[in-house]
Amino acid sequence: MSFKLDILAIGAHPDDVELGCGGTIAKEVAEGKLVGILDLTKGELGTRGTPKIRAMEAEAAAGILGVMVRENLGLPDGFLENTKEYQLKIVEIIRKYQPDIVLCNAIEDRHPDHAKGSKLASDACFLSGLRAIKTDIGFGEQEAWRPKNVYHYIQWKGIEPDFVVDVSDYMDVKENAIKAFKSQFYDPNSKEPESPITSKNFFESVDYRAKDLGRIIGVNYAEGFTSERYVAIEKLSDIF
Repeated sequence: MSFKLDILAIGAHPDDVELGCGGTIAKEVAEGKLVGILDLTKGELGTRGTPKIRAMEAEAAAGILGVMVRENLGLPDGFLENTKEYQLKIVEIIRKYQPDIVLCNAIEDRHPDHAKGSKLASDACFLSGLRAIKTDIGFGEQEAWRPKNVYHYIQWKGIEPDFVVDVSDYMDVKENAIKAFKSQFYDPNSKEPESPITSKNFFESVDYRAKDLGRIIGVNYAEGFTSERYVAIEKLSDIF
């Protein structure tokens, strides 16, 4: 299946996108934008769950957010590297869906895959626009395509955002999408090993961190992003 997307959100692991920019995705979908998600790994090294369970959870979360498509490249969890092989796999997806905007992992974070995935996806966005790089996923040579903008959502670390998005009306959708990953987060009845993301405090942090970013711009909830380059506007009123 191939169709043009407005936005492609990329995450190193299933649930990265939901945690980092789930509210923004839900808002864009509600406004008629076509959005897709690309998971780089199956999260097979996670403390809880299995790749099969996480795949089912990811599909459920995608349905809650209302995205058009969700794919998984099956790259090795914990061992992401910025190699030609991995870059080309992402280039194929970018050229397949031709997104105008790509959302990537945080530029720096607790989990090493997040920063690695961030750089890997960012470099692939640039390389995808080079005509001399040839790719073919079985339907003939793909057209070169470079997204207009690449932004990075914020995850574990409190990175200062370049801009924030009001997600006040979509925070419930974000939280429901996160809850779809039942194997990964706080569950008082679980007998599985604990990890930093299975604590009650972590789940509550999704709410209070969004509230704090919302406070900055005078709304209830917001999500923050960093930008690789200046965001161009035609006139000052475009900011509002």
